[in-house]
Amino acid sequence: MVERLTWKKLALELAFFYLPWLIIGWFFGGLTWLLLLATVLVLLWNFYHQLKLSDWLWKERSLTYPSRLANWTPLFNDIHRLQKRNRRHRKELANFIRRFRNGAESLPDAVVVFEYEGSIVWCNKLAQELLGFRMPDDAGQYIANLIRTPEFIEYLARAEFCDAFEMRSPLHASNTLEFRTMHYAVGEYLMVVRDITQLKQLEGMRRNFFANVSHELRTPMTVLRGYLEMSEDPGILVGSMWVKAHEVMIEQLSRMEGLVEQLLTLSKIEASIKIALDQQVDVPTMLDALEKEARTLSGNRAHVFEFDIDYSLKVLGDEDQLRSAISNLVYNAVKHTPSGADIKVLWFLSPKGPRLEVIDTGEGIESRHIDRLTERFYRVDKARSRQTGGSGLGLAIVKHSLNHHESELEIKSKVGKGSVFSFTLPESLIC
Repeated sequence: MVERLTWKKLALELAFFYLPWLIIGWFFGGLTWLLLLATVLVLLWNFYHQLKLSDWLWKERSLTYPSRLANWTPLFNDIHRLQKRNRRHRKELANFIRRFRNGAESLPDAVVVFEYEGSIVWCNKLAQELLGFRMPDDAGQYIANLIRTPEFIEYLARAEFCDAFEMRSPLHASNTLEFRTMHYAVGEYLMVVRDITQLKQLEGMRRNFFANVSHELRTPMTVLRGYLEMSEDPGILVGSMWVKAHEVMIEQLSRMEGLVEQLLTLSKIEASIKIALDQQVDVPTMLDALEKEARTLSGNRAHVFEFDIDYSLKVLGDEDQLRSAISNLVYNAVKHTPSGADIKVLWFLSPKGPRLEVIDTGEGIESRHIDRLTERFYRVDKARSRQTGGSGLGLAIVKHSLNHHESELEIKSKVGKGSVFSFTLPESLIC
């Protein structure tokens, strides 16, 4: 084990080195010149080992220091220990930084670290996707030069980061971003950015949902209230007037009952996050029953029905949800197809799996409406939907029911020619 270098040890080594020169000079003369020669040798010796130390520190990558260093060994050893300690600390720091960055990359939010004056220090990959940053090219760039919207520049200038800040995405104007900024390290801020577009859409859908439900229930309730107020005077609702009032009240009550029933059905389907698709569903028998119901619903409108059914094709699934999906498609075709038009229902095995198609020859739907048909309470023609008793929830029920069966609703339509509503179930659900 190498001992630590001390002034006493260094002085003792110098004394032992100079002692022979002193003795020789004392007996033979020339003491001054001998001491000068010894000092030069000491200087050359130290100069040589200084060069070796410099080469070892700057050129050698190995931590092993040179051998045969005499009194320089303790110094090399101390530096060697410091190097090992520094390497260990650097390794620990690198591991810490790597864990921090891995953790920041795993976050579902964008993370940006920037200095008080606005220079970007670091950001994760999601920040590059949401904000358009490029690392490491943008490191050191002023953040307001990359996000140039006036509201963001004002937000930075205020430096009031207690509350969240919302603004349109600088890359996609249709998206909304939420910014939260907090003090991070000395002279640095940590900014967390989240895409809240879906939350905003859900909030809007919730507001619209309650507004639509309130509106749909207000009309029949107003009608019922009017007739009930009229019934306070027995002389008003007599004879044919009572018959008409009774008929209207029954109609409005049925309308409210149908709306509430569909709301409950939709709520039940949405609440079933995952269902067991293990029931054998006899779709052909279901379609036979729906054909009779469709003819009854058509009444004197004289629709021409054609049900082409593969009676050997049965599937696995949730019978109630599949019936809700198929019945809504068939009933919609009857309700929204003009009198005397053709309605065709096909149930067959396609190359991709069991497939249902409901084809009508009605007025058709404009393409701008098709993507929104499965939204709750969305109607192409509100006045016509109320006349037919539509609630605007049928296709929303179809959408969620099919999602639970790993399928989706397909809609094709041409104005003046008719529409095709269809879906294909996975082959794995064939019995």
